[in-house]
Amino acid sequence: MHVLLLGGHGKVALHLTPLLLNRGWSVTSVIRNPAHESEILELGQGHKGNLKVLLSSLEDVKSSSDAQKIINTVVPDYVVWSAGAGGKGGAARTIAIDQEAAKHFITASFASPSVSKLLLVSYLGSRRKQPSWMPDDQWAGIVKVQTEVLPTYAKAKLEADEYMTALAAQRKREPGPARPFQAINLRPGILTDQPATRKVELGITPKGDGSVTREDVAIVADLLLARADTEGWIDLVNGDEGVEEAVERVAREKVDAVVGEDVEGMVKRFFP
Repeated sequence: MHVLLLGGHGKVALHLTPLLLNRGWSVTSVIRNPAHESEILELGQGHKGNLKVLLSSLEDVKSSSDAQKIINTVVPDYVVWSAGAGGKGGAARTIAIDQEAAKHFITASFASPSVSKLLLVSYLGSRRKQPSWMPDDQWAGIVKVQTEVLPTYAKAKLEADEYMTALAAQRKREPGPARPFQAINLRPGILTDQPATRKVELGITPKGDGSVTREDVAIVADLLLARADTEGWIDLVNGDEGVEEAVERVAREKVDAVVGEDVEGMVKRFFP
């Protein structure tokens, strides 16, 4: 398998890269700064898979055609979006990368014959409605992030998440047999730089202010990508369940945290 990893110098991506390579998969890591190239390539040492670096700024992706050019260059089987403005460059840059560039890559991934999986790293609070499993105080914290702490980021992530969800729903309604495609929305809580615990609460969680290590996010992403039966919204915080068992359970039970959201409304908004 060949993975196109967007945002390759991000902390989650740096943990994810060697995990993918260890499967014998190839990875093309997209980064903006050429000074980071040697750091990325060092991650490939001692692993079975092949690692390449593609220097490209996601700020320059202004259309789905721009994203398609990158995908056509790499011809990946799987696409992972682990990119973001990281709060740098103000609101305009956040919208340009976290929302618009993400949507362009979603469009291009769904349209590309080679791509069968798209994993988008979002965040746990990216939703419009209080889920039935979340207490009021936990939901209040999410609303504060959405409206006061990181409003532009929250808006951008929600737009990208809902667009992918709408596109996936629309695709399933198309007549005739469709090629397999997994649209995975991985939604971690507050990110920390602690070592992996390999213990998680996955799928749905009442812990709106829960945290998770970046390394555990990468481990979960790797396990989700390795299966043919994972898709939908998958919330993630650290917890008590072993990570392999958690992924197996979520896949077996078809857990999808999109429950309670207006998927039909998403489809109508993007594809009227």
